[in-house]
Amino acid sequence: MEIQPDKQNLDQTFSTTVYFIDFYQRDYKWTEEPVKRLLDDVFYQFEEVYAKHSDLEANKENINSKYPWYYLNTYVTNTVGGRVFVVDGQQRLTTLTLILLKLLAMAKSEKFNSKTAGWIERKIAGYSGTEHEFWMNHVRHLDVLEKLMDGADPSTIDTSTGITAVNMVKNYGTISKDLDIRLTTPHKFDTFAHYFLFRLVLINLSVDTQHVPMVFEVINDRGVRLKPYEILKGKLLGQVDKLELDSGRFNEIWEERTQAVNRFRDDEIDSFFRYWLKAKFADSRKNGQKFDGDYHREMFATDLDELEKLEHNPSEVKAFLKGAFRYFTSLYERVWEASQSHSPSYPSVYFNSLNELDSQFMLIISACSVDDPDEAAKIKAVSAGLDRMFSVLQLQGAYDSNEFAARLFDVSTEIREKSADLIPAIFEQHIIEELIERRGVQVSEAFSYSLFRPMSIDRLNTRFTRHVFGRVEMLLAEGMKQKPKHELKDLVTLRGAVSGFHVEHILSRNAENLALFQGDEERFDLERNRLGAILLLKGKDNISSNNETYHQKLKTYANSLYWNETLREDCYKSKLDFTSFIQANSLEFEPLLAFGPDEVESRQRLLFSLAKLIWPEIVATEDEAYA
Repeated sequence: MEIQPDKQNLDQTFSTTVYFIDFYQRDYKWTEEPVKRLLDDVFYQFEEVYAKHSDLEANKENINSKYPWYYLNTYVTNTVGGRVFVVDGQQRLTTLTLILLKLLAMAKSEKFNSKTAGWIERKIAGYSGTEHEFWMNHVRHLDVLEKLMDGADPSTIDTSTGITAVNMVKNYGTISKDLDIRLTTPHKFDTFAHYFLFRLVLINLSVDTQHVPMVFEVINDRGVRLKPYEILKGKLLGQVDKLELDSGRFNEIWEERTQAVNRFRDDEIDSFFRYWLKAKFADSRKNGQKFDGDYHREMFATDLDELEKLEHNPSEVKAFLKGAFRYFTSLYERVWEASQSHSPSYPSVYFNSLNELDSQFMLIISACSVDDPDEAAKIKAVSAGLDRMFSVLQLQGAYDSNEFAARLFDVSTEIREKSADLIPAIFEQHIIEELIERRGVQVSEAFSYSLFRPMSIDRLNTRFTRHVFGRVEMLLAEGMKQKPKHELKDLVTLRGAVSGFHVEHILSRNAENLALFQGDEERFDLERNRLGAILLLKGKDNISSNNETYHQKLKTYANSLYWNETLREDCYKSKLDFTSFIQANSLEFEPLLAFGPDEVESRQRLLFSLAKLIWPEIVATEDEAYA
């Protein structure tokens, strides 16, 4: 038969069968809430009947006749090579084992000294001579079960084997406190032990190997939902013979790679699969959106399976796990690591992260092939291309978030497994196409002053504005051969009133400054908001300089950020490295003792020159491409 149901009480469930934890199953992740809910459910019926029959002797006949049975749910098993694997129900079965461990400790205590101790112990483990084997065979965590059965203090038990061990010890503590409160007399304890083992009922569904993935997914749909990657694991590994799973280390590969990715964020492996599928199989944003939901279903849809060939194909599954899955999760891990802090190898990965451009994962995966020998060059080219594309479109008033997201799928399609030296030109062409579409003008270059000239802070979001001036700060620090006064991340993200950084108008709204623009308020507002008339100040400085005259503001700008200090005369005194930097890049830096329309324009032009250094046109030489 394909499915064999078997109704059994706990005395039967834990009697002759050793249950191995199948690869389908997650770690033991039940927390205090479901454990307490199970205890409440079990005791609700028991307490009600015990109140009526507390005078009855605790034995099998009385329990079976007076106490109704209570249904605990279904668990699913699959037998392969004489071993019984739990496909579904491990969380509940493990919790029931922990309850039995607490009951054993109570039975052996001086308070209860119960004759049920030997019986309960045989429900936890089976004995052959002096050797025993736990019915719930958590192979990697047997030491935890041994220590709990020996009555060790839970706080002294080593849980370094993983989250299953951690949760077993925590939940044992929850169970222990609960049962100490509920079971206060030897008679009530013995009665409950009989009730627990004789009247709590489970139904075991024994499923043949061929139908395990289907049953597993149906159970998941109707119960507590698993994550897509947990279902995908079953659908993939379920095709591989269990003996080969061990010899080929396929389960270990899955676990190692999944844990490596999930260390960055809970269930991040689901994000990995979505980016990988979009990178390799989506040619448009609309086509890619189907992977935003239950991507594990899409992977086995007819159109995609014709490309992947993972449905009912163990050889392809094994090749996928040891090839694409192994490599691209490792690549994903490297990109994640580079996104956490500034790295000389891949600086643009970090810059994109600060701009919340997670699309770089899709693009980098798209560019690379399995075990790509040019991986480093491709990461550098793709991340730099995305950084430039996002930034110069913003700075020229040609950025639309929806259109940009759609455009990146076009880029992804065109850079898919292309050589690194071809990638910059692809990005450059898409920048120009986007400028033409968004600005409605014909352009031949991707970054021009005519489009940058009117750019003002009211056309940019605050985070990106802060990012721009943070990058200027990095560039100036490098040119001056000084350390940046503040980390880029702080400049972009810190917003506190005291320690945060805030956008500062050089031109305060006052009569003196308004007169510089012939009292034209509309023109004054336009000019004071241009990027050339903006800088960043730390919280208290920004507040104190809010309404000052320009002459007073110059004092505030001393010892602040380098961009701010370049307005002052003393910034240029005896600064040989800065002078060399200015001359080498033909930059029109100069101190400004007054600040009006001409000065706004000069700073706007200067800022454009710096932006071109920060986001240069990327032309990869053959040597760079294969560095």
